[in-house]
Amino acid sequence: MSGKKERNKERREKRLQEISLLRTIPYSDHQRWWSQETVAVVTGANRGIGFEIARQLAGHGLTVILTSRNISVGIEATKALQEGGFSYDVHQLDILDGESISAFVEWIKQKYGGIDILVNNAGVNYNLGFDNSVEFARQVVDTNYYGTKNMIKAMIPVMKPSAAGARIVNISSRLGRLNGRRNRIQDATLREKLTNLEILSEELIDRTVSSFLQQVEDETWQSGGWPQTFTDYSVSKLAVNAYTRLVAKELCDRPQGEKIYINCYCPGWVKTAMTGWAGNISPEVAADTGVWLALLSDQAITGKFFAERREINF
Repeated sequence: MSGKKERNKERREKRLQEISLLRTIPYSDHQRWWSQETVAVVTGANRGIGFEIARQLAGHGLTVILTSRNISVGIEATKALQEGGFSYDVHQLDILDGESISAFVEWIKQKYGGIDILVNNAGVNYNLGFDNSVEFARQVVDTNYYGTKNMIKAMIPVMKPSAAGARIVNISSRLGRLNGRRNRIQDATLREKLTNLEILSEELIDRTVSSFLQQVEDETWQSGGWPQTFTDYSVSKLAVNAYTRLVAKELCDRPQGEKIYINCYCPGWVKTAMTGWAGNISPEVAADTGVWLALLSDQAITGKFFAERREINF
């Protein structure tokens, strides 16, 4: 192993140790803006990072609603979590199905009146190891970007007003960074447009992913200047990152008491089914930053991208 790789490995291991320590430190009373009446929804929570985020949030005393595309799987996951002594609720939810989302929203209204926290965890990736197939590109983009966007739009109207503000956390990836040294869009003009909040729009983001999908269909995507690693997944997460910034801008003018704070984060390469259990980070550690963002007492943080509790550039 080269000296640079060894140093990077040491820094990563040191940071993971720091996160493990931070997770053992309880929140002080003045930091706890939440209670058992605080309702958190976690999508795709039947396994992996979502399952662990749900477990940790409940451990902090919140009411947690697990959602799962397959309700029987979700019920089994809930039973496993309830063995820890905490209370959970569960509901079927397919973020690609408008009727499923609408039914979930109505159930939330009737049973809880609204929610305080939304964690958009549900997502897919069909590439493992050094694979870079775009065979399932449309499903990846539809789930990771459009599904996340659909949930945000559907849940904002039912987010409860409060002095602390509601929270949205989007699970994303460093692979979707606009200005990373590697794996970025090669078109500098497009990068500038997506970076510039003055001109960033939902239409621009949608047009970018539509262009990618059209090139996949035309079999010209390899010369299109798209990210070279896990291309479809990277494009989908790039869109999530951009949309997070856009929504944060749109929500920033809400009056006090109706604030909604939205951020995204990269959990790292995690040992879950999505990575074929080949990751180098446990779900427990991977969930930490998401839980931390959901419970932040600093209300000024919104429209940011984090990894390991640290802000990084989009």
